[in-house]
Amino acid sequence: MDDALAIDRFQFAFTVTFHYLFPQLTMGLALLIVILKTIAIRRNDERYNQAARFWGKIFAISFVFGVVTGIPMEFQFGTNWAKFSRFAGGVIGQTLAMEGVFAFFLESSFLGLFLFGEKRLGPRGHWLAAFLVFAGSWLSGYFIIATNAWMQHPVGYTIAADGSVHLSSFWALLLNPWAIWQYLHTMGGSVITASFVMAAVGAFYVLTNREPEHGRLFLKLGVSVAVVASVLQLFPTGDKQGRMVALHQPATLAAMEGLFKTEAGAPLVIIGQPNTAEQKLDNPIIIPRLLSFLTYRRWNVEVKGLDAFPKDQWPDNIPLLYYSYHIMVGLGTIFIAITLAAAWLLWRGRLYESKWMLWILMLSFPFPYIANTAGWMTAELGRQPWLVYGLMRTSEGFSPTVSAGNVMFTLLGFMGMYTVLAILYLLLMWREIEHGPKLLAAEASSMKTGQVVAGVGAH
Repeated sequence: MDDALAIDRFQFAFTVTFHYLFPQLTMGLALLIVILKTIAIRRNDERYNQAARFWGKIFAISFVFGVVTGIPMEFQFGTNWAKFSRFAGGVIGQTLAMEGVFAFFLESSFLGLFLFGEKRLGPRGHWLAAFLVFAGSWLSGYFIIATNAWMQHPVGYTIAADGSVHLSSFWALLLNPWAIWQYLHTMGGSVITASFVMAAVGAFYVLTNREPEHGRLFLKLGVSVAVVASVLQLFPTGDKQGRMVALHQPATLAAMEGLFKTEAGAPLVIIGQPNTAEQKLDNPIIIPRLLSFLTYRRWNVEVKGLDAFPKDQWPDNIPLLYYSYHIMVGLGTIFIAITLAAAWLLWRGRLYESKWMLWILMLSFPFPYIANTAGWMTAELGRQPWLVYGLMRTSEGFSPTVSAGNVMFTLLGFMGMYTVLAILYLLLMWREIEHGPKLLAAEASSMKTGQVVAGVGAH
């Protein structure tokens, strides 16, 4: 592998992984804030409005960091991946432009109204602002996923005389079947992240007895949403996305599962270590025939192993792909177990007194971030050696005139800046959590009283 190409790939992987820490929280929080605002109106309960304001501030801080860390990737397309941009710009430029022009402005405009316009908008207008923030963030997610889905499964294009691809069907691009299931699976991951974060903050408030009332509210909503999202992540979204991979990227499926040899009645591997030199799994623990059933709904059907494909079409880092996939699936299974246990305790009225479960919920919040990252690594490593599957190899898409030294220089710069940003973000998060919803409500009440007094004085 060319040195410059390797560093280009690592730089993009590093920047996009860091960036996605923030949107995966905001997209999930957007849904939870709409639920809080809806309950506040239906029950006329001010506690839910206080909770929505608190999570609105968490959303806003995360949104700002997401914007700041998202901008460098746009430039990397031009600097580090110029040949790819020339090749695919006629297609992916459509969805990326729509994300910026429509979705981002919708989200950012109404986020301002949600944060600062509650008094003027009134309860229903404020709910509408929250809903449009949610719509903007999820629409933004769709356009990004549609772009990635086209790279995974190109549709609706023609090859021009100069070798570049042009868009022939706008609706084929937007309604790419790969995009629909990838989108639902990705949004499910973001909802799991946000609901685990909300439950973790709630557990912290209950355990420390700082704001137990809001803590119980956060736990109730966080656990309720997390259990539904975790189960949906397994079926149907994870199942359907897996079948997309089996149908359109069978070599990727074989590498993900560590299936080196084609087998009828292929087993599902629970654990094992891929040995690429000898093309086998070491120390495997398997469930016989289950991979055949999950893939084709028949126990004895043949599943193609890596030996069915030329080696130049194999993913170029099989061990990392295999482990990423199994980490994602393993954590997803753990999320289902944790949330089902927590939901059962909640239903029985014992969750808030079960300190062992509160500790588990409080300490679990980093794991959805790891699972989401592992999921994206599975998608991106699985597509290799293709940049656009079947059309352009990754080795053909980078900028050959940008040296490895130049890319390394900017990579080190990103690492330094992102370290500072990470520390700043954690400090801001801790500050908001320490303040809590009650202090926020007290500040709002004080401000309102001050305005009334000032108004009386003016008369």
